[in-house]
Amino acid sequence: MGLRCGIVGLPNVGKSTLFNALTNAGADASNFPFCTIDPNIGVVGVPDPRLYAISDIVKPQKTVPTSLEVVDIAGLVKGASEGKGRGNVFLSHIREVDLILHVVRCFEDENVVHVEEGIDAIRDIRTIEDELILKDLETVEKREERLANQSKSGDRDVIRELETVRPLREFVETGKRARDFPGGEECADTMRGLFLLSSKPVIYVCNVSEDEVSGVGGNAEVEKVREHAASSGDDVIIVSAKIEAEISELEGEEKEAFLEELGLCDSGLDRLVNCAYSNLGLLTYFTTGPKEVRAWTVRRGTKAPQAAGIIHSDFERGFIRAETISYEDYVGEGSEQMVREAGKMRLEGKDYEVRDGDVMFFRFNV
Repeated sequence: MGLRCGIVGLPNVGKSTLFNALTNAGADASNFPFCTIDPNIGVVGVPDPRLYAISDIVKPQKTVPTSLEVVDIAGLVKGASEGKGRGNVFLSHIREVDLILHVVRCFEDENVVHVEEGIDAIRDIRTIEDELILKDLETVEKREERLANQSKSGDRDVIRELETVRPLREFVETGKRARDFPGGEECADTMRGLFLLSSKPVIYVCNVSEDEVSGVGGNAEVEKVREHAASSGDDVIIVSAKIEAEISELEGEEKEAFLEELGLCDSGLDRLVNCAYSNLGLLTYFTTGPKEVRAWTVRRGTKAPQAAGIIHSDFERGFIRAETISYEDYVGEGSEQMVREAGKMRLEGKDYEVRDGDVMFFRFNV
């Protein structure tokens, strides 16, 4: 689906280390500001034990998880909205993502420089958020000025949009994020067209030291981030980017043993990817066959023909019906044949909204 998560934060907070752990892409992660200039882009598989449970039953030639694109965007600094530190370029990269993964440094280490010469998670968060808001204010002001000139013609559509943009500009001008603006659906359409940076959903990723990641994890700085995030309904994930880089190189029993030694049930990256997936309003359905068992991504509310079109446009164009099994029934009965015999396979039509965990086979004719 081309959905992208953008990793942002101040320089030297662990963005590229986290990106490397997520994607094994080998992005440079040196200890100096602006190490990342051009955005690094990688693809990360979404961990889903259901996929492998189905695969264990079918025993296909290959098993393919669904995925998200992750973009490592260079560190922003105060003044980025005015172009400082190549800020205009870096901010333009954020416009292209669907979700922001805001990495916040919550660890002390005299060997890793900090651009503000001291650890203060909330100060760092506000530095980034203020720059996004200031850039949005510039964007909205330009649109308002253009609409004000066009409205002199008496065009009702232009006047209606101006009546939406003006209060939006006044709201952002107070230092508030665009996504908190209490507008209706018409305003939402306008904001989508403006591609505002502060309208995007955010997950705060607290990067802590290795000895603070076990158990519930965290420290005083993390608690400040949690409090800040709770006020706006955002999620917080705690990771040690350094440890996650080590975990990403392990597989199977070796990985499980390392996690157990750390007192963790799963890796922070698994939690991060699943949280991102949920924040984007996505769900997973599965297709099965002797050659391949595969997970597919669609947005919640997607109907069966459009879900089929994710696989191939012909499936959507010639859609007849979807033979559908819930994940629970598929695993519970032990095979597709057993599901059929138990009468638990459903025939769904064009108006069916795909549910998370559906196992689907599309009938079509073109």
